Amino acid sequence: MTKLLSTAYSAFIAAAPRSLYNAHAFSKSILRSRSSWAGTRLPLRHRLSPTTPRVLQNRSVFAMATTVTEFDTSIDCKVGEVVSGFRLHREEFVKEISSMVRFWIHEKTGARLISVLNDDENKTFGVVFRTPPNDSTGVAHILEHSVLCGSKKYPVKEPFVELMKGSLNTFLNAFTYPDKTCYPVASCNERDFYNLVDVYMDAVFHPILTPDTLAQEGHHLELDDPEGKVAIKGVVYNEMKGAYSSADRVLAELSQRMLFPDTVYGFESGGHPRAIPNLTWENFKAFYDDYYHPSNARMWFYGDDDEGKRLAKANSVLKDFDRREVSSTVGLQKPWTEPKSFQFDYDAGSGPDIAKKYMATVNWLINTPVDEIEPSELLSLTVLNHILLSLSSSPLRKALTDSQLGEDVVGGGLETDLRQMSFSVGLKGMTEESAPKMEKVIFDVLMNVEKNGFPERMIDASLNTIEFRLRENNTGSFPKGLALMLRSLTTWLHDADPLTTLRFEAAVKDLRDRLDRKEPVFQETVTKYLLNNPHRASVTLKPDPEFSKKEDAAEQARINKAVAGFTADDYEQVVSETRRLKEKQAAHDRPEDLAKIPTLRRGDLDKEVKTVAFDKYQEKGVTVFHHPLSTNGVVYVDMALDMSQIPQEYLPLASIFVGSLTELGTSKDDFVALQQKLGAETGGVSTSVYSSQMYAPDGNGPALMKLLVRGKAVVSQVSHLMELVGDILTDANIDNKERFRQLLIEERAGIESALSSSGHTVAGGRLGAMFRPALWADEQLGGIDFLKAIRKLIARVDDNWDSVVAELRQLQKLMMSRENMVINVTTAASDFGSVKPLLTSFFDRLPEKPESFGSSWISTFSLLPRANEGLIVPSTVNYVGKAANLYDLGFKLNGGHSVASRHLGTSYLWDTVRVQGGAYGGFCRMDVKSGMFMYLSYRDPNIDATLKSYDGAPEFLSSLKLSNDELSRSVIGMIGAMDSYQLPDTKGFASTLRQIVGETDEVRQQRRDEVLSVSTKDFKQLGEALQAVRENGTVVVVGGEDALKKAVDDGVDLSLEVIV
Repeated sequence: MTKLLSTAYSAFIAAAPRSLYNAHAFSKSILRSRSSWAGTRLPLRHRLSPTTPRVLQNRSVFAMATTVTEFDTSIDCKVGEVVSGFRLHREEFVKEISSMVRFWIHEKTGARLISVLNDDENKTFGVVFRTPPNDSTGVAHILEHSVLCGSKKYPVKEPFVELMKGSLNTFLNAFTYPDKTCYPVASCNERDFYNLVDVYMDAVFHPILTPDTLAQEGHHLELDDPEGKVAIKGVVYNEMKGAYSSADRVLAELSQRMLFPDTVYGFESGGHPRAIPNLTWENFKAFYDDYYHPSNARMWFYGDDDEGKRLAKANSVLKDFDRREVSSTVGLQKPWTEPKSFQFDYDAGSGPDIAKKYMATVNWLINTPVDEIEPSELLSLTVLNHILLSLSSSPLRKALTDSQLGEDVVGGGLETDLRQMSFSVGLKGMTEESAPKMEKVIFDVLMNVEKNGFPERMIDASLNTIEFRLRENNTGSFPKGLALMLRSLTTWLHDADPLTTLRFEAAVKDLRDRLDRKEPVFQETVTKYLLNNPHRASVTLKPDPEFSKKEDAAEQARINKAVAGFTADDYEQVVSETRRLKEKQAAHDRPEDLAKIPTLRRGDLDKEVKTVAFDKYQEKGVTVFHHPLSTNGVVYVDMALDMSQIPQEYLPLASIFVGSLTELGTSKDDFVALQQKLGAETGGVSTSVYSSQMYAPDGNGPALMKLLVRGKAVVSQVSHLMELVGDILTDANIDNKERFRQLLIEERAGIESALSSSGHTVAGGRLGAMFRPALWADEQLGGIDFLKAIRKLIARVDDNWDSVVAELRQLQKLMMSRENMVINVTTAASDFGSVKPLLTSFFDRLPEKPESFGSSWISTFSLLPRANEGLIVPSTVNYVGKAANLYDLGFKLNGGHSVASRHLGTSYLWDTVRVQGGAYGGFCRMDVKSGMFMYLSYRDPNIDATLKSYDGAPEFLSSLKLSNDELSRSVIGMIGAMDSYQLPDTKGFASTLRQIVGETDEVRQQRRDEVLSVSTKDFKQLGEALQAVRENGTVVVVGGEDALKKAVDDGVDLSLEVIV
């Protein structure tokens, strides 16, 4: 499961629900999330504070033009006229997104198409089908994988992978939701964009589906030897086994399903491991035939490309179909007359505190369908959700935290993506007796809101936060067009107006007017949708130390049932089928078929590296960068304070301290008041720790560490931003023992719950810490060593709080100074003049130099010992890593080797670890700057077989024969990865980080030249280097206890350790 953006604002801002599955791109997020403006609650070290000024609503810079009715790329056409088989049904300029939106209906098939016209170069396309499941076999999810495994026009094994290899795409993936399946692509290059559109449209409307496709992507019996053990394999099968290893995800899924027992939302659309093997070929094919038809399709185009080309491309595919009735409407859940309670067992590991691992949520069904609710009412629910839960100072979150009944708050709050919305909240890390007490806390808060409402400052902060994000529309690296498509589908999927969630001005004005009239908006909302709503499900997860063994036994029972009555000939048949499928998976595509995949040419690529202009000067010892970019009136400020002098033993505490800076309050404001100020007067502030190494040709540049503070505000509010950041850095309240202890407990709980779903990150972090100082520091700041330190620190807070406070004060004096400080401002040149004097005043608040103590970690660190590790966590799948440092082994790397490494991941490792091995992902990472090379797998049923696949990589590269077209495809894909799309704030920030680490434009250009001039020689050289990795590499595996012990028994050299 991958969450793209926060669910809290999915109707108006984001789009991904709790039950979203990615087809081919698995999560590569690090264990502890990097800073984000998405609005979700982040781990401490990278947590975001609130946002947005009320004055923003009156700023002319955000007043979008409302008179534009035509774009250069639009067709001169009136409503009712037909172009390329499409009749124009409606058109409207949507000022909130500065776009002309046109609604087209395909005459022959009834397919619906939205054409969004604007000047965004990051063009987006998507085709979406309503796909309501009628069981939990995961048929929608498996089909989402399967249609991308070859089509009529492109009869290769994996057109998707070929696009990954040779495209400049800015997005390429597919999603399964509980009620729909989406196939989106994006690219800034128009030719590349239409190549992607062509392949995807042929994939969904003309796929080559066979029983082998179902076997590979869904499930099949596997047996390599008649005397061996039969196993169930399949990519989705193992993906979902991994998904069900995450307790948070299990709780969220069950919370949703229990609310909807009589609708499609009562099924597991991703597929439950117990049910997936029940999916037959007949049902699989019938599901495709029923729903993958143009009459059930919704298409979306967005960006600066020509509208006529859009319609012609769509019609070229749709014209071969005829209109037919498709029964895919999502029904409504009948409301309950009284609440219900449910309890389930789950795998919480086998630690000594298992009795304190209960989890529970209280969940409400919002009966008014999202396609019928008034926009202002939907916005009221969204703001209510933000007030109650989105920040640590939010009343409901704070009450649950202060109750000390559990370790951390769970539940996604308001879920707006399903046809009927829901609200979910609870706690994890509880005892059995705590669950009913937790419910009382929740109802006490809600009844207090019903009686007294919220303070005006709290309402302003939340409403302004949401309004700022709506107007800024900053989706980071996620294409804006895709975010808008997913927002529109909230209503469009259910045949209501798709613009409802794109137009927000009227809803915001209506809500503000009601608040100005002192109407009890939120009291009424709480009463109507929560307190007086009997459709409520209480869901409890009970920790069961034997759960994993029971699941293994249940899987074996499924296998026993499948082979019951098998004769020797039957087993031989399974062996034969296993061999045949693997041979088919390993077979190469015909060159003439590969040549059909559309691609760019090397000549289409920019030879020059993309640079970002900046001004640079020194003031009071601080290096100041200004990146003059158009930011629509928002000022983005990035600060980097030096952390190189921190003693080694203080690094975990420093990580917690940095992450807590917006959570502790100051001498002027407690943390509640501070967060309200940040919400009312800025666009957001985040704090994090950044560790890296300086660039050096030999890969041994010195390590560095910075405290990053990132903030944003409209120009008129930058003075408030700088004042508040100054308070946070110099005047943090570090004397509140209970507050700090609770933050530690939340941090521990967050990391422990992430281990089962982010094992590849854990393995990679451990491996890196064995080879390079900066990667070792990352392990101390957020890895397993950090987790162990947090556990000890909690005990120290209880036993010797004074010593902890003393160390926090020392850290504050060490980090908060102007020495080696860097600050970047990204905003228009015309706005920087008013910002510059505010920087001068801010610098005066910081001392010139730090008060040092002890020896710097850089001079005293000790890398982790290079030893093979097996880390035991509650999981039914594994994450297998193997790594070495190529510079240390005597190899000199260049950009051409990066091309070879990427090709290795998208070909050999994809085929052997994922397709043949059944893992959800298999990939490699090579860092030219440090020399690190890592193999990693994701949600992997294997250990030894995966390691053998890794060890076969040198032979693959050494014997590889690439045609010129294949080599060019690899170059194009690498350039696409290097030239990732960035919004202005990211451009300025990334440019500043490059300056900090010494990665000059000359170095980047040299690397680009090496990529563009790659030859097969580079592939063979990397193959030779990987022979040394095979012989000298270190292995780290994260997985369940039984799997790791079996691997050791089978001869895999691992030192086992229980983590959770």
